[in-house]
Amino acid sequence: MILVAVLLAMAVATNAAAQGLGVAIITQDRVSLRAEPRDSARAHAVLWQGETVEVRGERRDYLQVYDHRRERAGFVRASQVRRAMLKAEEAPELLSVLRFLRGTQGNEALGIGFAAAYIQAAPAAMLNGEGGIEALDALGTLAERLARRASPAHLEVAARYGIAFASNERGGRVSICYGGEAFRRVLAMRSNPEQRARAALALTREECVPEVRPLERRRMDEWRADVLDRVDADALPGYLRNRVLMRRAGVWSSLAYQFARNGEAADAASNRALSELAGIDRSELADQDARTYSEAAMRVSASRWASIPAPAAATGSWPHIVTLAGEPGQTCVLLVGAKHGVRHPLARRCTYGLVWTGSATLNREGTALALAVQPLDTWREMWIFYKSRGLWTIRVLPPATTLPEIGYAEFAGWVPGGAQMLVAREALGEGRYKRNFELMRLDTLATVRQAGDPAILGAFRRWQDPSWKRQTLSVR
Repeated sequence: MILVAVLLAMAVATNAAAQGLGVAIITQDRVSLRAEPRDSARAHAVLWQGETVEVRGERRDYLQVYDHRRERAGFVRASQVRRAMLKAEEAPELLSVLRFLRGTQGNEALGIGFAAAYIQAAPAAMLNGEGGIEALDALGTLAERLARRASPAHLEVAARYGIAFASNERGGRVSICYGGEAFRRVLAMRSNPEQRARAALALTREECVPEVRPLERRRMDEWRADVLDRVDADALPGYLRNRVLMRRAGVWSSLAYQFARNGEAADAASNRALSELAGIDRSELADQDARTYSEAAMRVSASRWASIPAPAAATGSWPHIVTLAGEPGQTCVLLVGAKHGVRHPLARRCTYGLVWTGSATLNREGTALALAVQPLDTWREMWIFYKSRGLWTIRVLPPATTLPEIGYAEFAGWVPGGAQMLVAREALGEGRYKRNFELMRLDTLATVRQAGDPAILGAFRRWQDPSWKRQTLSVR
């Protein structure tokens, strides 16, 4: 579709090129299309970089042109345009300019104009070969970068060449996302590993995944996983390989959540996410990827309980967890004991989230129990059951006091005496990232001490749970 749109957008220049006049690609912003070839003449329109107009003549240092989109004729300064004849012999030069513009920030619309000119000029054999793949890779890269800049005038220029953009709102924030047609073509052609990696990463951006129903989201994530698996990560430079592995880890952790929510086995998906995360070479992480790595680790951690087989149902006189179906889509968690069965539980709370029963852990005094509950694929909370004055209460500890975005709160150990516990929390929300290891009171969930490194806290050195230390992703 994009090639057809580009060819149609530039077909107006065919006759002019045949007459030896060609087209002019506007190279600057706010170029005036004037009624006469002088600076003081009235301006018919304002042109932007990347726009293409048909050349119909020359007057002094001006070109006489016709803008087919606006249906306006006029004059532009010759120094503000780059002329092109759109002939096959000109294609290599156009591709060279495109290579330069691809690496130049702020010239995305101009680069798209040159990509369109190359597609018009290059013969079919060249378009289906390495040059065509390179041009499509550059076109997609420029379009994606332009979407991040979100310059309205330049987005409009790109749209005239068939470049589709969409607005995607998630968590109260709006992202402009490139439709990805050029990258889909790159994946369908005999592209090299780096080109395929760039295409796959662009097509699977998390912020461009719309908020849809669970079944549609699952299909979308399965498609994203398939796209990423088409990339030979081992053939990539270290920094790019890391980016592919981080994206895979995030996608597979989301699939683990969705499988578990649907009552399907999720251990393979969760283990795949853990494996991809473990394969990341931190020494090869680019500076701008440090936060992305933390996000990937949080996503994987949120669903990591899916990789651990659920234990047999607990029995006996000690307080333990039992789950029952509640309202449609709900799971009710009951705390039962020797004298309190499911009809009269010690405590009860229902949730639409996933209840990871294998995470339940009771302190040695029998007065507190921690349980992992995951309401979203990227957000895992901890429920604290606590006995005080003979009565049990349930409190929810979120990863952070922000709108749910990415994060987890997890049990890290019991402190002898039944009054305190150790907690690890990591979250990204409302633009803020935080990772804390905390000594917390059980009665109020107030933080007594906290640090960014568990080794700083004496309580962590003495009382951290061995299984937590073995499985957690918070210490990395």
